[in-house]
Amino acid sequence: MKYVSLLAIIAGTSSLFLLWLPMSLQAQLVLSLTILGLMLLSMQRPENKTLRLMTFVYAGVIALRYAYWRTTDTLPDSSDLLNFIPGLLLYIAEMYCLVMLAINFFIVADPLKRAAPGTQAAADLPTVDVFVPSYNEAPDLLALTLAAAKNMNYPANKLTVYLLDDGGTDAKCGHRDPVVAHSAQRRREELQSLCAALGVRYHARAENTHAKAGNLNAGLKISSGDLVVVFDADHAPVREFLSETVGYFAADDRLFLVQTPHFFLNPDPLEKNLDTFRQMPSENEMFYSIVQRGLDKWNASFFCGSAAVLRRAALEETNGFQGQSITEDCESALALHCRGWHSVYVDKPLIAGLQPETLVSFIGQRVRWGQGMLQILILNRPFLQRGLTFAQRVCYAGTNLFWLFPLTRLTFMVAPLLYIFFSLQIFQANIVEFVCYTLTYLISSFAMQNYLFGKVRWPWVSELYEYVQAVMLLGAIFSVVRNPRKPTFNVTAKGQTLETSKLSPIALPYFAIFLLLAAASGYAIWRYLSEPMPSELLLIVIGWNLINMGLAGAALGVVAERRERRRNQRLSVRRHALLHMGSVVHTVILTNVSSGGVAVEFIDNPAKAVGEGEVCSLELRRNGKALRKDIVCRVARSGLDGSFGFAFVQRDPDTFSLIAEIMYSEQSFLQDRINLRQKPIGFFIGTLRFSLWSVRECMRALIYALGLVKETQQTSHPDAELLLAPANNRSRSGPHAGFDAVSVKEASYA
Repeated sequence: MKYVSLLAIIAGTSSLFLLWLPMSLQAQLVLSLTILGLMLLSMQRPENKTLRLMTFVYAGVIALRYAYWRTTDTLPDSSDLLNFIPGLLLYIAEMYCLVMLAINFFIVADPLKRAAPGTQAAADLPTVDVFVPSYNEAPDLLALTLAAAKNMNYPANKLTVYLLDDGGTDAKCGHRDPVVAHSAQRRREELQSLCAALGVRYHARAENTHAKAGNLNAGLKISSGDLVVVFDADHAPVREFLSETVGYFAADDRLFLVQTPHFFLNPDPLEKNLDTFRQMPSENEMFYSIVQRGLDKWNASFFCGSAAVLRRAALEETNGFQGQSITEDCESALALHCRGWHSVYVDKPLIAGLQPETLVSFIGQRVRWGQGMLQILILNRPFLQRGLTFAQRVCYAGTNLFWLFPLTRLTFMVAPLLYIFFSLQIFQANIVEFVCYTLTYLISSFAMQNYLFGKVRWPWVSELYEYVQAVMLLGAIFSVVRNPRKPTFNVTAKGQTLETSKLSPIALPYFAIFLLLAAASGYAIWRYLSEPMPSELLLIVIGWNLINMGLAGAALGVVAERRERRRNQRLSVRRHALLHMGSVVHTVILTNVSSGGVAVEFIDNPAKAVGEGEVCSLELRRNGKALRKDIVCRVARSGLDGSFGFAFVQRDPDTFSLIAEIMYSEQSFLQDRINLRQKPIGFFIGTLRFSLWSVRECMRALIYALGLVKETQQTSHPDAELLLAPANNRSRSGPHAGFDAVSVKEASYA
């Protein structure tokens, strides 16, 4: 480690020397190509810390040389305001990206991989209170989460589960509108019965002030456990959740947080509409698999609102969860880090939840995240907070500053149009300078992105996510800047379904931008072919605009929403069970399960005929105890592997306890699904695939816009799509196919 530090000092000094060293374009090109070659060689051994550090140094040299050239040679003359002002805005956007690149390098330079915590005797384990905050989620959704929480492997006398219901507050039950009052009263009664059956404590406060933070603080007042666990209403934990997290608190008296990743059973709008959910790493995997581990290295991993364990004594120092911003999770972590408390991040999926499926709800969630993070940046000023280390200041500032990306993303989208339509010279460079500085910098950036995140993020996907969000987040950013205290907490819709494929209600701006970029490309090509002496800069701008058009084209596929009738999300499992059919007992393997039903394979004496509507009994065992539940057969043999689908006759608390036992018995079921997706594809293959998306999704969005989409005829039986994907999840129905075609709207705090 001593030699690594010395090497870093030498490399840093050399970088500063190279930054200020004047050189010709030929020398710059040779330098850039040499450094790129060394960087690519260093990337061949990512496990070597010295070579990994040198890779960052090489990338930093190229970036700094670009920044130096961009600052000294490319800005328009300040006396020409028509060119200078937009040129300066573009320059600021680029410098922001360079600052974020440096912060990102700092955070993920050496992501921490923690060892499992030590074990403790049952008598020494701390008491644990589990909070499930709720607003207006369906009882079925809550039942599964609560049942899974009760099923966690922990001494029963030290575990208490609370449902904190903000949908049945006293204020709502006494509302002047009798319809609202009746709905709240009915909800309260129904959830009280559910909690009583599951052995869960129900609590509804007087009124739902301060949203989720206020609800969690109300839970603190009625509970007394040493540790507090928070699960969103749709985040069901696996049995090992507490075994994998609680032990860290015994090793560190100043530990306030153990955070785990959020794993989702269903695709987000981009994954669903581009049909990538089964192959491509999910958006959140980059943050949870790399970034949070990098933050953990600097004691800066933060509370993400759910799937976390917190120490009550630490929360009492700050009077509970913070509520000044609408992202109470990050704000609460910041307050405790400022007081010298520590955090831990465990990189294992230990919960399974739902994410927004429609673009409107997805954007609504991101608006809240973005506004809340900018509130923290403005109101809490983490880079100036006392009690934080320098590394923590950098980490928090970077996390908050990231949410300014809509400004830069849209700046890069608009900038080439200024030259194409108005011939504004906002970037002073010729094609040779572009190759020597800009092109080598871009190659370095893409290489580093693939080096750091290739396993969890395919090429161009980050840019697509940013663009899709930027179009709608721009106004939200300006709103926070104007009035940082104005944003209010809005719940995020989950479990929504679409009966038909159609354009999103917010599709119009995306079509308008795409058509504008397409027109600009056509006009620019015409200019290049028709002008007697076309500028070299025009070629650069044409290429830039075509890349933007590719992003905008792929985004049209995101706003062209595919229908989704499935309510219940399915998880592949591999669980032994006994199936009682009258007097005959079959040994079966459960291959997948949802809250609606289960798929089984007969392995001893396969059933020759299972009649639809036939009542059976499913038996599992845990610790020698039999768990049984009546189910009814709903579909015929698939004809592929002898599988059958069964739907649960009743959806009562006992049913949900059984579902939780099957679905969340092992963490490995979740990990296997992540491992199947986390496979890098390389920059060139990723670029080709993204190009195909752009063309294909443009055509599909146009078909939707013209009303030419034809829906596949629904099968005669509402649960026929249960036809049972094999356990490896490679069938067309995919891992998110369900058992229930009922359309439902559910909302959560997540």
